[in-house]
Amino acid sequence: MSLWIYNSLNRVKEEFIPLQDGVVTMYVCGPTVYGHAHLGHAKSYVSFDVVAKWLRHSGYRVKYIQNITDVGHLTDDADEGEDKIARQARKERIDPMEIAQYYTRSYYEDMDRLGIDRPNIAPTATGHIPDQVNLISTLVEKGHAYEVNGNVYFSVESFKEYGKLSGRTTEEARQSGGRVETRSEKRHPADFALWKKAEPGHLMKWDSPWGSGYPGWHAECSAMAMKYLGETIDIHGGGMENKFPHHECEIAQSEAATGKPYVRYWMHNNMVTVNGTKMGKSLGNFINLKDIFKRFAPVVIRFFILQSHYRSPLDFSETAIDASRTGLEKLQDTWTRLQQAAPGSGEIETRPFQERLTEAMNDDFNTPIAIAVLFDLAKAVNAAIAAPSGLNQDSLDRCISLFRSFGEDVLGILQNPATEKGKADNEDEETLDTVMNLLIDIRSRARSGKDYELSDLIRDKLAKAGITMKDTREGTEWSR
Repeated sequence: MSLWIYNSLNRVKEEFIPLQDGVVTMYVCGPTVYGHAHLGHAKSYVSFDVVAKWLRHSGYRVKYIQNITDVGHLTDDADEGEDKIARQARKERIDPMEIAQYYTRSYYEDMDRLGIDRPNIAPTATGHIPDQVNLISTLVEKGHAYEVNGNVYFSVESFKEYGKLSGRTTEEARQSGGRVETRSEKRHPADFALWKKAEPGHLMKWDSPWGSGYPGWHAECSAMAMKYLGETIDIHGGGMENKFPHHECEIAQSEAATGKPYVRYWMHNNMVTVNGTKMGKSLGNFINLKDIFKRFAPVVIRFFILQSHYRSPLDFSETAIDASRTGLEKLQDTWTRLQQAAPGSGEIETRPFQERLTEAMNDDFNTPIAIAVLFDLAKAVNAAIAAPSGLNQDSLDRCISLFRSFGEDVLGILQNPATEKGKADNEDEETLDTVMNLLIDIRSRARSGKDYELSDLIRDKLAKAGITMKDTREGTEWSR
């Protein structure tokens, strides 16, 4: 039974055949680290975590790269505005690199709690400036890019296939970017920045053949993906909002530089909505993971995400999360009962369930169907265990193997009751959250009452215990 993946490039499901037999190269766009991770990050990275887990379960050796954008991502997601990290640094009055490293640590804390495996390599944009400069130099030498006043732009008219991923023509790109793409120095309004000249006072800047500056957002992913995975990679993933301009620009600059196909299978996850409305900071419905973890265990959020297909929108509401929690508790209860059941004489045929689970995952990673099959299996197991004959040892072993393989190892939604580690970890995290919120409140009251000695004592004692408190305009945050 072969794996089929919906390829966003060709807009159809295609049989997955890796470039190298037995090996999968996979790149997923990571976060821009200027704030805490949110529910949109969770949907994307949980989804691709399952992709990697299923590929490994299927016997592939997966080389998974996920970058950290710590420079170059401007506020309009194109070529205008301010660097997002530099802007946040100015707000908090600290160094941009401190912003990047603080929120990188915060991001991994949240991903770890969601049960997401770390990528094989997590390269940063700032750590790969020479690679980006080399890529840009190649494009200039080949006539695909040009320099004007210290800025370097990619010429979209030099790459005839520009728009093949998003379906946008250069004229449509011109129109969609009309409000910002009016700089006279560009030869075509749709041309995008590869290198930006650093203005006076800009802290994050590097020397280059075109002067002091920093790379454009799009250059980093091409440079790092090709450095670690080769000029053609198997799978490139990311959010649907990145299809244009980011991924379209990645294709153009990569294929113009190498003359080879850049990505064989493009995968894009859909967006998160809140009560039917698109999630966004400007709309005031932004869901911060650290906040939501105070109300729901991270595994419940993971389960909630996987109940919808990665290509489908995910609508967040308290009611939906509560329903997910109830459903997961029932599934976990069955998993616990199954491992504690004494052998009997009854039997259960597990092969149909295994085939259905495998078929669901091989059909473009259809996690909602796989979860539904696990519930069907749980229903059959509960009925068999409750019967006077119970289940014989062979049936128990086969059912345990299915629950462990698909519920624990692939989907990551079930926790091993034999050790109680997962449950204990979640309870410890929830307890720590409660204690920290209490300490933050006490410290805030101390500061309001000008009791700075007590305020500093709380901060310093926590620091010795490995917990950092950070005062921001939005309030006090903490991390380990």
